[in-house]
Amino acid sequence: MTSNPGPEHLTSHHRTTLRQIFQHPASHNIEWHDVVSLLEAIGTVERRHDGKVEVTVGSETGFFDIPAHKDTEIEAVVGLRRLLAAAGYSEGGAPS
Repeated sequence: MTSNPGPEHLTSHHRTTLRQIFQHPASHNIEWHDVVSLLEAIGTVERRHDGKVEVTVGSETGFFDIPAHKDTEIEAVVGLRRLLAAAGYSEGGAPS
């Protein structure tokens, strides 16, 4: 799962996923494949041999466990929120 940085324009589906990540309290039903799609659109995602993915958005890098089920774990949502915020993203969308 590797992708080159894509355009800053996000689809409505990506914006919905971004809103779900920043939602308080954290959503319990954000599908992992939606998260990966968003991350591939704004950064790079590399699947590692240890069952984690390495995500780089801008100058920020994070490591996340691949969930056993279709939904993203709450701890990962919190980590994604931190990573995206540090890279300049917010509930409203892409950095200007």
